[in-house]
Amino acid sequence: MTVTASASETRPPVQRWLLVWALALAAVLVVFLLQDRLPWAVNYPAEAVVPVADWVSALMRWIKSNLSWLTRSITAVLGVPLDFALNLLAKSFKIGHGADAYVLPRLSWVGVCAVAFIAGHAVGGRKLGILVGGCFLYIALFGQWTSAMLTLALISIAVPFCIVTGLFAGIWAWRKPWAERLIVSPALDLMQTIPTFAYLIPMLLLFGNSPVSAMIATAIFATPPMVRATMLGLSRVPSEIDDFSEMAGCTARQKLWRVLLPSARPILMVGVNQVIMLALNMVIIASMIGAGGLGYDVLLALRALKVGEAMEAGLAIVALAIALDRLSQAIAHKQAKGQTHQAVSPVFWRRYPHLTLALAILAATTLLSLYVPAFAAVPKAITFTTAPLWKAAVNWITINFFDVIEAFRVALILNVLNPLRAFCEGFPWLGAVALLGLAGYQLGGLRLAALVAALTAFCAVTGLWEKTMATVYLCGISAFIACLIGIPIGLMAARSDRFEKIVTPIIDTLQVLPSFCFIIPVVMLFRVGDVTAMIATIAFAVVPAIRYTNHGIRQVPPALIEAAKVSGCTPRQTFFRVQLPLALPEIMLGVNQTILMALAMIIICAMVGTRDLGQEVFIALSKADSGRGIVAGLAIAFIGIVADRLFNAWTAKARARLG
Repeated sequence: MTVTASASETRPPVQRWLLVWALALAAVLVVFLLQDRLPWAVNYPAEAVVPVADWVSALMRWIKSNLSWLTRSITAVLGVPLDFALNLLAKSFKIGHGADAYVLPRLSWVGVCAVAFIAGHAVGGRKLGILVGGCFLYIALFGQWTSAMLTLALISIAVPFCIVTGLFAGIWAWRKPWAERLIVSPALDLMQTIPTFAYLIPMLLLFGNSPVSAMIATAIFATPPMVRATMLGLSRVPSEIDDFSEMAGCTARQKLWRVLLPSARPILMVGVNQVIMLALNMVIIASMIGAGGLGYDVLLALRALKVGEAMEAGLAIVALAIALDRLSQAIAHKQAKGQTHQAVSPVFWRRYPHLTLALAILAATTLLSLYVPAFAAVPKAITFTTAPLWKAAVNWITINFFDVIEAFRVALILNVLNPLRAFCEGFPWLGAVALLGLAGYQLGGLRLAALVAALTAFCAVTGLWEKTMATVYLCGISAFIACLIGIPIGLMAARSDRFEKIVTPIIDTLQVLPSFCFIIPVVMLFRVGDVTAMIATIAFAVVPAIRYTNHGIRQVPPALIEAAKVSGCTPRQTFFRVQLPLALPEIMLGVNQTILMALAMIIICAMVGTRDLGQEVFIALSKADSGRGIVAGLAIAFIGIVADRLFNAWTAKARARLG
């Protein structure tokens, strides 16, 4: 009787929503069929476009004219530590002027490789030491040392700045819930969804084409994970520890710095790891405004279509990324595990033996570099290149499989991409605003509906509707295919420990690869265009779909699985009727992350000829048009925020329904 009553209570709302959606879709269809009579509802009128880009450009010109003293001061202050790091790792120190100038050498490459091994050994044992030291040695032997050290110097200054800024912002947001809700969270959403290219435009205009501009853009882009990690870590400190610190008579400041932050250190170290990886990714892109380094080498090689040089620079980026990622992960793991307290010696070298050894090696090898040229720069005799091999491999594939590749590319364009693009670009803007607003109302109420509708309408009223829909089409199909590939792989990994051991290192490697590295091999085989962008985006965005699906299935409580088996369910029934429904919210979070990563990659793919919002940002960067670039960047960010809010609301409803 109870079941029947509850079913009768839930059926009418479902039927009502089905009717509402049927009427809404019918209304959109009518608008599309009557587009000759209602052209303003399909294509936003050009005369009604709000000139937001002009307003932003005027604001940026005013800032540049009236606050140039501030930007020059910031450049001068930040330039001091940055120049020191660049001279220490990649260039050299010049003391004096003219013929009497004395040159102090940069750190020896031999010493840096040895210190990398020592650092890895100190935090993760011999295997990690060999991996980290091997990555640096690989960079040296492939002739990428100076470029890699330019990149590392920029990261070494940007990352501490991000960590300190993110730590204080996170503490403030944790202490002031209103600030977290009204200021910090919206700011973080914008910072993480605005495309990386869009950061470069105001930096270029305000600070010029210099490493300082690249460092500031990197710091802005890489700070959000540290803020979120700080808020999460402090909120997860057990209340017993908080109470104990108050009972011990700690002041608020002592409790924060001596009790709460040390207790949250494992989660904070995860945030540091994410800051390092984002900073490395952004430094590569920031090479377009003066950062130099490996990213600049990749850009030059891509522009000249030099396959081998692009692959070598890209692999050097991968080696640097793997070394920094594994090193920071090991430090985080060591902090989480906790260290046994030993007697502390007053002698420095006994307290810090690894640090003392590293400093001694750096000093000795750098001093030797004054007299032994092989210690100063990597000798040409021991370097080697695989550029001809990469070029020959791509040429061989192109010659022998050109017909197959071209047939696949043309068929995909004609039968899938072009029809889907035409559908999206012809979709009425008013209908899209209404349907997304309706979805927001159904999932989260009036506030979510208003937010989603307003952000969608922004893309139309700024005159970017066609470009927006081109972005949605390419991002949508890439994310869809990534989910079609990633979710089944995640399901198989969840059901087989052996398969998971095979998949995990692959997706870990994909996660540390900078975005440029996905474009290089694909563009060589499929040339520029939407197909190249789609394939590179799928490879970049597939990781969250695999990881979240695997985690979602594995986190289903064992008691529920045992209950299903006791009830007589077969393994297949247990999987499809118990594990999969309970893991669905987690899987949908993975889908959400896949969409956001696809959106981020689509923008970078503007370099290979896509015609969407990414192209708008790219053109604005080349012309230093701040208004055009920032408005296009905001439109991209709003697409990501709309997708994120709708999926989060759906996931919250699903979790509430499943208890």
